[in-house]
Amino acid sequence: MKRLVSCEYNFDNCCVEMKFIDGSMIAIDTIAVENEVARNMYERSELDYLIYNAPLEYADLILNGDPEAYLKTVTEYKSLYYYCTSRSPVIGLRL
Repeated sequence: MKRLVSCEYNFDNCCVEMKFIDGSMIAIDTIAVENEVARNMYERSELDYLIYNAPLEYADLILNGDPEAYLKTVTEYKSLYYYCTSRSPVIGLRL
């Protein structure tokens, strides 16, 4: 079993990179994963959240988990109309 030294998102090549104690490295091309797994902007947003905020959990999901099942479980589908008509302080638009 290899010991993980670091796991971080590299903005230059859009990869989540995992570096191990023996010098080996695994790079996950996040754009390719999104093109294969995410079916819409909501699912891409969920993956983006993991990429930027929890790259280790993202890598574990892609390498060991079932990303399609994960996205079906966590994705909330809310239309722009929802944000425009709600009293959300984030967006003050009204239709």
